[in-house]
Amino acid sequence: MPHTIHGNSGVWQFPLPLTLAFVFTAWVYVRGWLSLRSTSFNGSSPWCAFSFLLGLSLIWVAVASPIASWDAELLTAHMIQHLLLMTFAAPLILLGAPARPFLFGLPSSFMYAFLRPAVRRPVQQIGNALATPAVCWCAATAALVAWHIPAAFTVAMQSHVWHAIELASFLVTGVLFWLPVVQARADASTSAGWSIVAYLFLATLPCDILSAFLVFSERTAYPIYLSMPRQSSLSVAEDQQFAGALMWTVVTIVYLLAGAILSTRLLSPHGSARHAVEGV
Repeated sequence: MPHTIHGNSGVWQFPLPLTLAFVFTAWVYVRGWLSLRSTSFNGSSPWCAFSFLLGLSLIWVAVASPIASWDAELLTAHMIQHLLLMTFAAPLILLGAPARPFLFGLPSSFMYAFLRPAVRRPVQQIGNALATPAVCWCAATAALVAWHIPAAFTVAMQSHVWHAIELASFLVTGVLFWLPVVQARADASTSAGWSIVAYLFLATLPCDILSAFLVFSERTAYPIYLSMPRQSSLSVAEDQQFAGALMWTVVTIVYLLAGAILSTRLLSPHGSARHAVEGV
């Protein structure tokens, strides 16, 4: 039986370094948010704080709850991790508008010593290039497809390091993917607004293809699950079908909802008026 990186199923894990990192991140954000709140900055609404902290909590659930140990037994648990990180936590983090709260929450000495050199022009140019919709879409699609290749999936299941890289890539590319969507939501009057609606539609296609393969395939996509001890009543085939159906349903609903919200803003009288002003 292959060695796996996970412990007993259903056990809550509290790794100290990771716990401290989450607590510190939340503390810095809240500290900066409170500072901005005292100056009546319009990006410091309670919704922003709630969104960011909820997104941070979902990351914690994905990596430290029983879900993190169940993925050694169930593909469905692995799919839940993937969806939590890429589809829910990533946009919630971005909707929390974390840039300014972090800038105001970190000590000034740290800001001048580390962050100021990091935001010079070459770094900004690289960041702007990475934030283009084409790059964001390709990065998220590449992570989705690559980690669901059976060989790569098996490596991640058997290695602490590769499993951590897999989860981190889901989160990072999820943030990249949702960045153009959140930017378009903040300024729905831009000419690129409708292209982001198409961007969301096109993003469902790789997920649909992968989900359809998992649901309708008559063979086991990930043979490693055949050699794992199972406590669930689901067979490997049923688990695979359920994981594919879950991904298909959740991604379709979330992307459709995001597209509908953005379309509504684009079609609103306020958005149309601003389009007219820009076209003059």
